[in-house]
Amino acid sequence: MLSIMLLGSFAPAWAADYKQAPMLDEQVKAGKLPAVANRLPEKPYVETMVDGVGKYGGTLRTTILANGDQYNLTRTIANELLVRWDPQWKKVMPSLAEEFKASDDATTYTFKLRKGLKWSDGHPFTADDIMFWYEDVFMNNALSPAKNPTFTVAGKPVKVTKIDDQTVEFKFESPYGLFLQQLAYGQGHLPVIYPKHYLSQFHEKYNKEGIPALLKANPAAGDWVALFNSKVSLSFQPPFWQNLDLPTLNPWVLTVPYADSERVAATRNPYYWKVDTAGNQLPYIDNVTWAKLDDPQVMALKMTSGEFDFAFRHINNSTFKSVLFDGQKTGNYRIVDVKDLPASDAAILLNLTSTDPVKRKIFQNKDFRIALSHAINRQEIIDLVYVGQGAPAQVAAQPEHELYNERQAKQYTEYDPKRSAEILDKIMPKKDAEGFRLDETGKRFTINFMVADVFGLSYPDIMQMVQQYAKDVGIDIQIRTTDRARLNTMWAANEQDAYIWNCVGGLSDAYTDVRCYMPFQKADIFFAVRWAEWYSNHNTGEEPPANIKELMAAYDRVNAAVTDDDRREKMKEFLNLSADNFLNIGISRPMPKYMMVSNNLKNVVNGLPIAGNLWHPAPTLTQWYFDKPTK
Repeated sequence: MLSIMLLGSFAPAWAADYKQAPMLDEQVKAGKLPAVANRLPEKPYVETMVDGVGKYGGTLRTTILANGDQYNLTRTIANELLVRWDPQWKKVMPSLAEEFKASDDATTYTFKLRKGLKWSDGHPFTADDIMFWYEDVFMNNALSPAKNPTFTVAGKPVKVTKIDDQTVEFKFESPYGLFLQQLAYGQGHLPVIYPKHYLSQFHEKYNKEGIPALLKANPAAGDWVALFNSKVSLSFQPPFWQNLDLPTLNPWVLTVPYADSERVAATRNPYYWKVDTAGNQLPYIDNVTWAKLDDPQVMALKMTSGEFDFAFRHINNSTFKSVLFDGQKTGNYRIVDVKDLPASDAAILLNLTSTDPVKRKIFQNKDFRIALSHAINRQEIIDLVYVGQGAPAQVAAQPEHELYNERQAKQYTEYDPKRSAEILDKIMPKKDAEGFRLDETGKRFTINFMVADVFGLSYPDIMQMVQQYAKDVGIDIQIRTTDRARLNTMWAANEQDAYIWNCVGGLSDAYTDVRCYMPFQKADIFFAVRWAEWYSNHNTGEEPPANIKELMAAYDRVNAAVTDDDRREKMKEFLNLSADNFLNIGISRPMPKYMMVSNNLKNVVNGLPIAGNLWHPAPTLTQWYFDKPTK
């Protein structure tokens, strides 16, 4: 078996002399908190510093969109997993688990938790909490009707067993060589965000007699399932960030929820389980605050006026770069490189499992998708919207990645409206008086595109251009603007015709996050949600056609590969098959991103690679510190 026992596994020489943030001194003196040594695990995680040991204190000021931007919170203060990627995304290393083992056949994984870990309320975190997630949430069909694919292989869920209070075993029926990588990635937080001692009161199994009274006090819930989900959420959705009572393992705990109208706030977790190389309990920064704003332009202006210490999402693109570059002096910040290269900055995602049978048939027609792709003038979009930053491309791994597939990246990207019209003439030859194509029922074929102005990527502007390109070849596109929260609700319910979004899987996450290459998971990218449900659990969702099942089987072979070489070859085969299916329409290959950080902040990693759900800057934010006093 492969055994890993790395950073933080041995008690440091200064274990008897741990130090804490001064803001906690009075609470310890008054007996409201135990001494710092009693709040830390026996073998805390020792964080390696970028610039060196830091200073305690200060409030990190940043910003967040007013609606549907809960992922901003996730990427800032929620990155605690059983195992994690190192900051360079080179290897998986211990985290909450101080040791892990993988069997030679890649079916069995054993994790030993750090002894003495505690939730933010001081209650012990043990194997029982992971078993609560597994037995009472993941395997409970009412709470998890569709099983998350991170914990399934070929549609069959993992079996988790408690070995002792600190040890759990994850066992799969068939090889799962990518499990550690997946666990260190997007959905790996699930086993460690369900505190049994707190959530049991909302679970029918543990508090059946008390549930009626709780429902009476929470009439909007309706039943115990909705009540439970209102206290926590599977994928860090809004309930997770609106419940101030929910204990956490994160470095900061909420004090003002995301539901507040003007801001969100968090303060340090006194039971946080990491220290620096001198024995100082992390994090260094006392508090984090987010100003809630509706407009990325306002975010950028406030950054240049010095109102924020850090900003990343929604304004780290070509649209704002010149303004933010010029504002560094007045805003007292510097621009730091970020290796955030998704598979596509903007992709057209048609709902292949639409409930409208006519649209469904047309969307599933690969020739229709090819025709729409040829109708788009990508270079014009790049020149006008992206200020020349980008290159015409489909959804694909980036050129610098070992999995780059030139055919996949460049196919059907030529702006050729004549070719587009020729293909469409075979699919929908009849037109109305205005030149728009008619479907098989004789009605105008109209695609209602849901568009949210997020990431600072000017999706409304892009869609207005796509709308005109589509009109030129006889396709009627109607743009429906919405906020991200509403769009989340629609795509989760399979209610949308189509939408525009970015696509992960371009760089560090090319192996682990394939949601744009195939229907993969019911989270974030929904272009075929019913097929994705089936992939996670063959008893739910809708069985896809043979070509999609073949694609899914190809990715199962990637998961099953035990060696890196075999996995790489299987992944190339999978991406070739994905290119053959051409499920989504990419517009532009993204350019490197950046972030703004105060000149007073130290221990900031330059060029930190992020992608998809590898949250940023959460993996290293605990070591950030202000070298000058701040309020």
